[in-house]
Amino acid sequence: MAAYATRYPDLKGQAVFVSGGATGIGAAIVEALCWQGAHTYFVDIDEESAEALTASVGEKTGTSPFFHRCDVTDTAALEDAIVRASEVTGSLYALVNNAARDLRVPAEKVTEKDWDDLVAINLKHQFFAAQTAYRLMAPNGTGSIINFGSIAPGQGVRNLSVYNACKAGAFGLTRSLARDFGEAGIRVNSIVPGAILTPRQLRDWIDPETKKGVIERQCLKRAMQEDDVAEMVLFLASNASRGCTAQEFRVDGGNI
Repeated sequence: MAAYATRYPDLKGQAVFVSGGATGIGAAIVEALCWQGAHTYFVDIDEESAEALTASVGEKTGTSPFFHRCDVTDTAALEDAIVRASEVTGSLYALVNNAARDLRVPAEKVTEKDWDDLVAINLKHQFFAAQTAYRLMAPNGTGSIINFGSIAPGQGVRNLSVYNACKAGAFGLTRSLARDFGEAGIRVNSIVPGAILTPRQLRDWIDPETKKGVIERQCLKRAMQEDDVAEMVLFLASNASRGCTAQEFRVDGGNI
């Protein structure tokens, strides 16, 4: 598969954990890691999609990912799943905090429950997953934690006030954790996707006219796809990025 032609030999046989890996960008990340021969362990609440992905990726790559159903808002269950992932090899090489929910709610209609639920998915899970990963990585003196932000806060996308607050906070979290975990040799970076035209985005939010406007704002005049983000994950998960931490890597086609 040409999109994953670049090889990162250090990822082969290493345990990597991905949250929200059943569909969209997460599914592309899972597949990309399996092409590298990584022991890829992912969680999601969409069991049907996860099982279909596991079968498909195993057939295509020869390396089947491991799936465990987990709601990332259940912190104890999330921490347990990350520990399980490390048991495959005895350590954890990389953590990918991909799970998110971009629920559209007008700011004046956001309830306290909406706030709590969206913060739990979009920001809280990233912190506690990173905390658990730190405990597993620190004894080895190395590891990569990859958080996910978004270009949406900078664009002021309507009806995404809570999601935008979380994604803006993700970079502050990344900077802080990079400082706190750096002495243990652990790198912490953020990926900031642009308008990635996943099937769900095209179904729910991006009509042909919107898609045209998105591409016009980009320096690269093509639709950005899930594997564009997955390629960045591979780089940051691997030792190729050993000098990179506390950084924000935008994968948005040069959105201006």
